[in-house]
Amino acid sequence: MAEQKHIVETVKVGIIESIRGTGEVVDAAVETVSGTLVHTLKSTGAVGAALTGTVSDVLRGAILGTAHIGADIGGAAKGGVIGVIRGTREVGVEAMESIGAGARAVVKGTAEVGGDLGSAARSAVEGSIVGAKELGLRAEEAASAAASGAIKGAGEVSAAAGEEVRRAVTGVIAGVKVVVKEPFKSEERKAR
Repeated sequence: MAEQKHIVETVKVGIIESIRGTGEVVDAAVETVSGTLVHTLKSTGAVGAALTGTVSDVLRGAILGTAHIGADIGGAAKGGVIGVIRGTREVGVEAMESIGAGARAVVKGTAEVGGDLGSAARSAVEGSIVGAKELGLRAEEAASAAASGAIKGAGEVSAAAGEEVRRAVTGVIAGVKVVVKEPFKSEERKAR
């Protein structure tokens, strides 16, 4: 728990300083998230649940820091997911699970600060597409992972948030058709 709080706070302070220094939210998020992930993953060797927890902590810190200074949460969401893709790639970790965890954290962090969940989720999906294309990954797969993670995070906030995010991330985003892989649990599907 102390390590988690330390990562969140470190990223929050780092992104505040970076945005204040440059005024550029997306680039600040990319660099802060990527750098923190690479450093943390190399020093801890985190895998599995520890890896997704680290991704979540880093992105939560990015969203909290961005909101703290009143900057664009959507830019932080987009840059944060690009940073996750770059950072996990640099340390040799499979990106798709991290993308989903990152988008989930973006939505939950945005809810924590009272931001626009649909906009943050859509920006996270956009970031997954940009990051995937940049590194030669399948953009459709990355977008699907981000959309599914965002919907999962929103569903943990409330049913209404889940529906808002589902609407925001369904369809074509940045020229890529987004297909949500885990729309509902089987019991919920039967009830509809």
